[in-house]
Amino acid sequence: MIEIELDGQKVEVLEGSTVMHAAEKAGTYIPHFCYHKKLSIAANCRMCLVDVEKAPKPMPACATPVTQGMIVHTKSNKAIKAQKGVMEFLLINHPLDCPICDQGGECLLQDLAVGYGASSSRYEEEKRVVFHKDVGPLVSMEEMTRCIHCTRCIRFGQEVAGVMELGMSNRGEHAEIEAFVGMTVDSELSGNMIDICPVGALTSKPFRYSARTWELSRRKSVSPHDSTGTNLIVQVKNNKVMRVVPLENEDVNECWIADRDRFSYEALSSDERLTSPMLKQGGEWKAVDWQTALEYVANGLKQIKAEHGADSIGTLASPHSTLEELHLAASLMRGLGSENIDYRLRNAEFSSAASVRWLGTSIASLSQMQRVLVIGSNLRKDHPLFAQRIRQSVRMGCALSAINSSTELASADAWAMPLANTLLVAPDAWAQALADVAAAIALEKGVSAPASGQATDAAKAIAASLLGGERKAILMGNAAAHHANASSLLALANWIGEQTGATVGYLTEAANTVGAQLAKALPGSLGLHAGQMLDGRLKALVLLNNEPEFDSAAGSKAAASLSSAQMVVTLSPFKANMGFSDVLLPVSPFTETSGSFVNAEGRVQGFHAVVKPLGDTRPAWKVLRVLANLLALPGFDFESSQDVLKQVDGAQTEQVPVEMLSNTSQANITLATHAGPAPVVASIYQLDGLVRRATSLQLTADARLAANLEGVSA
Repeated sequence: MIEIELDGQKVEVLEGSTVMHAAEKAGTYIPHFCYHKKLSIAANCRMCLVDVEKAPKPMPACATPVTQGMIVHTKSNKAIKAQKGVMEFLLINHPLDCPICDQGGECLLQDLAVGYGASSSRYEEEKRVVFHKDVGPLVSMEEMTRCIHCTRCIRFGQEVAGVMELGMSNRGEHAEIEAFVGMTVDSELSGNMIDICPVGALTSKPFRYSARTWELSRRKSVSPHDSTGTNLIVQVKNNKVMRVVPLENEDVNECWIADRDRFSYEALSSDERLTSPMLKQGGEWKAVDWQTALEYVANGLKQIKAEHGADSIGTLASPHSTLEELHLAASLMRGLGSENIDYRLRNAEFSSAASVRWLGTSIASLSQMQRVLVIGSNLRKDHPLFAQRIRQSVRMGCALSAINSSTELASADAWAMPLANTLLVAPDAWAQALADVAAAIALEKGVSAPASGQATDAAKAIAASLLGGERKAILMGNAAAHHANASSLLALANWIGEQTGATVGYLTEAANTVGAQLAKALPGSLGLHAGQMLDGRLKALVLLNNEPEFDSAAGSKAAASLSSAQMVVTLSPFKANMGFSDVLLPVSPFTETSGSFVNAEGRVQGFHAVVKPLGDTRPAWKVLRVLANLLALPGFDFESSQDVLKQVDGAQTEQVPVEMLSNTSQANITLATHAGPAPVVASIYQLDGLVRRATSLQLTADARLAANLEGVSA
């Protein structure tokens, strides 16, 4: 530790720290623009100049290392004069458009200009103008004259997103931040550039000119998309969601959010929102009141149960539903006498697991790994925030290996980070590839291999990587989870993990995949799994927050199968499944209900409604509770979602106990050369109903590419 004196206060900091770090520890604010705690030091704005004794001139606090006995003054006349001089230069070309700037009210330059800016400018020469750039549907670069060249956006792309999409061209007054010629900003984390821009140069294109920051109410929430459990601040005006920004949580999402977390709110106000219950009568949809709709559903379920038995009724629930909704959906089915409940719509294998499949380690630990093996994942697109954490590890020397099926997923560009080892084989050969890695490990350690494998050069390279280092993880991606031979993949991964000291876990697909397992939204021993329920054998189906055509392995075949059912009930915020449903019940999206999600690491995160329900929309947990009451099922007298949560085993604490989350697999290891269909993985902006209906997200390069690929395959 090194001790310095900062404004007369003794401060101890680690060797190698800067004056800025010391000031942060002491609680002393030093004005700055280019410095950001998550980015490398650029020291190009010079706003953080401070007075260091014995130094001939003011020094930048962000780039000045501390030395033993250093004496620093941040508020001396020398420091203040230097900071005011820098501010004068920064304001020379900055336009006076605060009244119409989206950054107004939360602009760092605006705030600091009050304390360090002059009342008038001495600059009389011609000011520069920077023409706008079109870099895509999400980030607006319409007012780049405001840019102060802090380069935060450039460094964010290089260091966090892993893609240098912006750069600085020219020098002096001709310097401009711009994308490479003819290119757009397409990173799945691009919206974070808006947050870290200290002025109004980069703004949100969908939010542009929609509201002023002081008009917005700020409410905490949790993302309903991938399994990170990203913490959000939802900004609301007149009972309408206007913007979504990150809520900092170092253990989960740090200070970042993915673009689908940021921009999916557009779907909440789309024309496809379902605002009242609807019944299909004579082939036409008619709006009805809640009492009529729920009585129709209850009477229909009673009749089908009486005629065909309870096992002719089933529920398919989305893992993007809340823990409370999933628990009630499962309880309702079991109350009727049916074990047909499942959330695994995209799976090809449905073996029963004795325990919960989860990440196997903490999310924060992904930033400190030394060895990582990822199996069957387009990591960057499936889990953008997990990818950026692993990217941090790789930047610090972590060796990243991958087993995948496509050359497109094997390049450093596709992962936005270098891959130390890759093993490319077809999905039906992934188990054999893992067996080969296991054989190489067994050969090295002199133990018996768990399955017949060949220690190829590629397998030896991955084995050698996993046998080295200390902090190690084997991560199963979405494609591995959906795989027809998923149990064997897990068993092999577990063996490799035991032999190498690596943790083993699933990246987990959705916001509540772990929660769905805790809520027991899984079929009983005599129940049908999702694949069987989608093949047309049931008389009645309840669909909770999903669209089987887009959310299941059955795809377009699901519509034909479900059309044969006697009654299909859809609970959705949108006008979904209209081709084969008989009843549509409008239930609240995550912004209009309270509930809980359990992220990949087992963290239980509750949230409240941030706006009132749209039209006659009702929270799904209330709809299920009332439906159960109409069916005269006992044990459904809940007054709040918190009451429901209390009934979910193991979910009453913030962190689900680790002992509940064993990844142990008892399945026999089979190395089939053809184990069923290729695993189904939704593209980044097709993951759920919200992102599918977010206009700006569907205009991105990723969405267009997915649409083109679907067109080719069709």
